[in-house]
Amino acid sequence: MSKLAKKPVSIPEGVNVIFENNIVKVNGPKGNLSFRIPGGVDVKSVEGQLQVSLKDRSNQELKPSLGLTRAMISNMVTGVTKGFEKRLELSGVGYRAQVTGQDLTISVGFSHPVKIMAAPGLNFSVAENTITVSGVDKDLVGNMAAKIRSIRPPEPYKGKGIKYVQEKIRRKVGKAAKALGTK
Repeated sequence: MSKLAKKPVSIPEGVNVIFENNIVKVNGPKGNLSFRIPGGVDVKSVEGQLQVSLKDRSNQELKPSLGLTRAMISNMVTGVTKGFEKRLELSGVGYRAQVTGQDLTISVGFSHPVKIMAAPGLNFSVAENTITVSGVDKDLVGNMAAKIRSIRPPEPYKGKGIKYVQEKIRRKVGKAAKALGTK
């Protein structure tokens, strides 16, 4: 069993957790999320905390599901209380982004601007050259940020493209600099 799975998930005030038919529903101030519990995994509420355990301890194949279930429930509780956000940075001459309604429009050197529709529960905001994707579902926020980054990933020579704010781009030396260094 994973050490993380043994640790209980605390439920803060203002968050309601409902169990019905192997589905955990978490309601909070920022929204609602649900997750289907894998078969063989049991989730119990004890004194304001959620404890994840196996129904049948002899079944070793279900042990990886414990850590997953605990992490998903923990992310759901964090999402409905604080929310999640990913920030992306545009770097390049003429690269721009703007929000129109719920849609994000990005101009990154193509012959046309790229439009991205916001999934339900996601919000886009743009400040200067930084795009912020925020929402209650960590998985959805991360997938949307990855989709935006994949439109124009940063290139290794000048670093132009869309990158995560804290991401370090591994740079390559150009042909001219390489030729001068090998005399």
